[in-house]
Amino acid sequence: MTMTRRRVPALLLALGTGLAAFTGAVADESAPKDFRIGYQKIGLIVVARQQGVIEKRLASQGTKVQWVEFQAGPPLLEALSAGSIDFGYTGDAPPIFNQAAGGNLVYVAASAPSGDGEAILVKEDSPIRSVADLKGKKIAFGRGTSAHNLLIAALEKAGLTFADITPAYLTPADAGSAFANDSVDAWSIWDPYFAVAQARSKTRVLATSGQTLDVSAYFLANKTFADKHPGVVVSALSALSEAAAWAEGHRDEVAQALATVTGIPFAIQKTAADRTQFGVRPLSDPILANQQATADRFHRLGLIPRAIQVRDAVWTPPRT
Repeated sequence: MTMTRRRVPALLLALGTGLAAFTGAVADESAPKDFRIGYQKIGLIVVARQQGVIEKRLASQGTKVQWVEFQAGPPLLEALSAGSIDFGYTGDAPPIFNQAAGGNLVYVAASAPSGDGEAILVKEDSPIRSVADLKGKKIAFGRGTSAHNLLIAALEKAGLTFADITPAYLTPADAGSAFANDSVDAWSIWDPYFAVAQARSKTRVLATSGQTLDVSAYFLANKTFADKHPGVVVSALSALSEAAAWAEGHRDEVAQALATVTGIPFAIQKTAADRTQFGVRPLSDPILANQQATADRFHRLGLIPRAIQVRDAVWTPPRT
């Protein structure tokens, strides 16, 4: 898996204004000893870790990559904001909550759309047949996660409000147990937990992200680190784009990599991999507008303490 010399500058230019221009000065920056990446055992970030593409990009400057695992986005971004990690990948909601809390983070790129890899599920024998039927029901999801956003948007689309349901704020592992033993009526969740639930129980999908709203996951960095070491951030994004291009055409291998890392059977990870879009995209106006709409929704519902402007947290690499 290689990236041609011609593709690298084009990629960097596409990833954001100023990145390509900055790369000429990367050799002059003081390289950090370590680059700490927060990750969840999902999607592209696992592929990049398995293949060592970021390590290869940074080896020449003596920077070592450290991987720190998290179960969900909110604690990952708490660590990022605190400077315990330098770079990470989460769904759409966690950076909004973190920015509203005054976090020291910046958006550096977006992933491909979430599509059908995130859903609201019920058991197949449930009397709940549609999102509208969730009124008065208890629903499991992670507070401040992308699944939280999916649930709110789906409820609004069905003419309900967040106040119409009883939230059960649970980690994916705890939510999975609650869903399996019928302690909750429905579950809003992402892959591979979504695929696991489908494999272990007969389920019915009420809505997916792809059917409900246009959202992305995001690559984020600690702002202090990104401003001090922009070349490292650029190199990481370029390596991730390389991994994404490979993953789009090698879904069996992606599923095997994920199965190896997570212990979740290959067939389940293949289901997740087949409905995942892999990509690293620049922070375009439409992407940022969608993220701002999510932030405005959370503020309107009182879920974040203050209104925010997402663009205030978009990274602009320093000029040389």
